[in-house]
Amino acid sequence: MFNPLNLLPANQKAAKSKTRLASGALRVPTGLYILNSGIGKIGADEGTAEFLHGMAVTGIPALKDMDKETFAKFVAYSETGIGAALLAPFVPNRLAGAALATFGAGLLTMYFGNDAMTEDDGIRPSQEGLPLSKDSWLVAIGAALMALPRK
Repeated sequence: MFNPLNLLPANQKAAKSKTRLASGALRVPTGLYILNSGIGKIGADEGTAEFLHGMAVTGIPALKDMDKETFAKFVAYSETGIGAALLAPFVPNRLAGAALATFGAGLLTMYFGNDAMTEDDGIRPSQEGLPLSKDSWLVAIGAALMALPRK
């Protein structure tokens, strides 16, 4: 069977395998985590939907007019889709990274939009903000995926 990689010089083959390893190391654990989180939100009860909506409104006030249960479904399916995209090898790194970085940036709006989440300096997380501050890693992983060479 014809393998076009055999036409590449050896150093280019090594670079491709390193890119694949880096891509997998970034995509697999992150994708599994986000996929699990999204699946856990599918069919969220009214209390969970209200909590998710209330948190989101602190970062994006325009969401206050959106129905709480519709918003919870939107978040659940968005997370599930992003997690699946990260795990699907046919989705380009740049597309998966852009989706992840955008999603993470949306989560960070809740962190920076609520004064109780940060210390007085507005950057460092308070005890209440620690769970949300980790979302900065999602933005960083998304940026790293976008910076990887094309497949």
